[in-house]
Amino acid sequence: MTAKALTIAGSDSGGGAGIQADLKTFQELDTFGMTVITALTAQNTLGVHGVFPQTIEAIEAQLNAVLSDIGVDCVKTGMLFSAEIITLVANKLKEYNVKQIVVDPVMIAKGGASLLQEQAIQALIEELLPISTVITPNLPEAAKILGYPEIKTASEMEQVAKELHKLGPANVVLKGGHLPGGPAVDILYDGKTIYTLQSDRIETKHTHGTGCTFAAAIAAELAKGFDVKSAVETAKAFITAAIRESLPIGGGIGPTNHSAYKKINTL
Repeated sequence: MTAKALTIAGSDSGGGAGIQADLKTFQELDTFGMTVITALTAQNTLGVHGVFPQTIEAIEAQLNAVLSDIGVDCVKTGMLFSAEIITLVANKLKEYNVKQIVVDPVMIAKGGASLLQEQAIQALIEELLPISTVITPNLPEAAKILGYPEIKTASEMEQVAKELHKLGPANVVLKGGHLPGGPAVDILYDGKTIYTLQSDRIETKHTHGTGCTFAAAIAAELAKGFDVKSAVETAKAFITAAIRESLPIGGGIGPTNHSAYKKINTL
């Protein structure tokens, strides 16, 4: 039985993040990938040079086309950009009774460009988080969702994960990569137990697309039937390998290497 994963996200013309990163990740993890493009971005390693949202009609047509015919085992959302798009996506996922949803609450690009309108944050909280299987915010995104000024220490992460869980997602993966120094620590909270996932902190600036890739890896593993903890553990190994062998291309922040994990695991 072919595992099928759908990404609902923005297109990154530079190929390192968004739809392109998700499809590469799905392929590397032996999952059939499909797409709904919410926005086109003019983007490279130096930053985002333009964001061009798709019409609601275009997004709805893509969703209906994929979900009515092919179906999905897991959906991953990335850049949704506006409250209107978030509402449409949430309603369609409920209409088609999608069981597994990974929400990467994409808000800010690596170079600082905003990828989610301010008024869309409330729609994300009210409409998408309550139906999600897993959410994967980094620390700035978590702070934005909760209205905190900043999350500065690892000791705060457990409480933050619990606060996020109260908003409705079945599982919270809080990514600690923005904390300075030490190993890269993420937290998984399922409403009962806190799990800590730790890896070496790799010194490189080439981390474009890490959030997209990590969430897509979780979605791929869930689509194949693995439980959340196993999916997150594989995703952590996948993104660690991708960062370790990241690609220093372009003049700015290069992308991670989506083929690194499979190379390591087929040696």
